[in-house]
Amino acid sequence: MAIIKKFRIKSFKQQDSAIEFENVSLSYGNRLILDNINFKINKNSIHGMLGPNGAGKSTIFNLITGLIKPKSGKIKIYGEDVTNYPVYIRSKKFKTSYCPQYGGYFSDLTLYENLKAISEIVIDQKNYRTEKINYLISKFEFDNLRDVKAKFLSGGQKKRLVIALALLSDPKVLLLDEVYAALDVLTIKMLQETIVNLQQEHNITTCICDHQARDLLATCDIAMILNNGKIIAQDTPSNLVKNIKAKNAYFGDSFKIS
Repeated sequence: MAIIKKFRIKSFKQQDSAIEFENVSLSYGNRLILDNINFKINKNSIHGMLGPNGAGKSTIFNLITGLIKPKSGKIKIYGEDVTNYPVYIRSKKFKTSYCPQYGGYFSDLTLYENLKAISEIVIDQKNYRTEKINYLISKFEFDNLRDVKAKFLSGGQKKRLVIALALLSDPKVLLLDEVYAALDVLTIKMLQETIVNLQQEHNITTCICDHQARDLLATCDIAMILNNGKIIAQDTPSNLVKNIKAKNAYFGDSFKIS
């Protein structure tokens, strides 16, 4: 069983919002994806999103990054309305970084070549590129993998590489889409430790969506349940699993976290 992390109240966490959705709605044709939702992701926190397929989790990521625009409502990053800002401004000015569920790397490049290629895009100072790459190789224990092509890495190694690529730009907001999907127990635990360490060491605001409910709840400070385009419940993991609406919409009666 997952163990809920024991450091939810720390001095480095803040109640100020990093991401804020105000009355956001989105539809594709006649299909309503998000229905007037409101929520905040606090600075330096780890925020989790759970819900069935089609609930709108990935759509929220696309709205945060600017890949799509809402039909109505506002999206704010660090208090500024970014609803009409393009992807590159949100990435560069507000330091948002996104790790997709699939891909996110160059298959035919080595691990080192991937880091080098992305560093040339997001890091202006040449000297700092090398320093940052070496730091990430050390931090993620990539020394023995640096000359291995990305397509030959294991699933967990690929996930770690994508996170490392996202960290090249020194993000303030990190979005992780299905980060625990199709991974073994030990790899998931390693990724959980990595995500928590990023929060503690670099004060990164992280948002995770995943179907692995126990693994997500063991990592995050606050989690919310999405269903039919609405936020059904939002609370700390311990409280969320006791919420009647969350049980009815997602967890069921037998779900436990310990």
